[in-house]
Amino acid sequence: MNKGRFVLTENMRELGLFLFMVLLAITVQMRNPAFLTLRNINALLTNTAILGILAVGMMLVLVTRGIDLSVGSTIAFSGMVTALTVAQNPTMSPIAAIALGTVIGAAVGMVIGVLVARYDVLPIIATLGMMNVVRGLTYVVSGGRWVSSYQMSDAFKGIATGRTLGVNNLIVIAVIVYLVAGWFINHTRTGRQIYAVGSNPDAAEVSGLPRRRLVFLVYTIMGGLAGLAGVLWVAKFASAQGDTAVAYELQVIAACILGGVSITGGVGRLTGLILGTVMFGILANALPLINVSPFWQMAIQGVVVLAAVLTNVMVRRNSERNALRRRTI
Repeated sequence: MNKGRFVLTENMRELGLFLFMVLLAITVQMRNPAFLTLRNINALLTNTAILGILAVGMMLVLVTRGIDLSVGSTIAFSGMVTALTVAQNPTMSPIAAIALGTVIGAAVGMVIGVLVARYDVLPIIATLGMMNVVRGLTYVVSGGRWVSSYQMSDAFKGIATGRTLGVNNLIVIAVIVYLVAGWFINHTRTGRQIYAVGSNPDAAEVSGLPRRRLVFLVYTIMGGLAGLAGVLWVAKFASAQGDTAVAYELQVIAACILGGVSITGGVGRLTGLILGTVMFGILANALPLINVSPFWQMAIQGVVVLAAVLTNVMVRRNSERNALRRRTI
């Protein structure tokens, strides 16, 4: 499939998702006029910001045909260590707290990257093992105790509750992450090589691309973003617990798939990722507003994700079929 046709196919798929989001928003608004108010939209975007940040890292991992099941544990570990540090050092600056959490997460990602890239451990096995290791470390460093709101400084909690130019800091940080990711993917050689590795790992290695280094890099980025998310999570909820973000990686993966990222590698765009993440946020925000049972909420989210997977599969098969037909003519 040529690049022009691929772009057209992706644009059509993303347009379809956007139109579905608009239709869903109108339907919910008819049931509850509070849905499209400025206050609720701000709450929706704020609550979706952390998911969106994590989705960027997960997209890069999925593009290289990998997966990371340790995201939730990394969030909990980096958040806990940062919260404990802030509790012991109340004057610690928010920037230093963010840097600490990000470095901790990146270290976890590096370990996974070494296992996958250097020792060829299957990503699902490496990350499943690290998920348990890091979750256990969270309980060890905390002694099984919580870090509560009163132990955190106002400046630290302000990371998530404060505003920049009238916009919540979580949204601002998410926008910055997407801008940097867009530059990295579209305007750097390394960003393009990551996609090449995911499209055809064998051909990429034969052509001289540093596949192992690139795989190590994407897991490090994923870890760093998970560490950042851990700090934001703890600051937002003003609480650090050992069971923070249990199974949250499944929501991150679901948001990526909803946005058109292929689990078979090589395919994924930030525009689709934004739509998928916001769509996931709309479902989480809208269903309670129209009094849908929590049990049905999970089921509906699952159906939407499955529908997205089937749509991606059908679109890709149709594109490959058309490409094959043109070659035989």
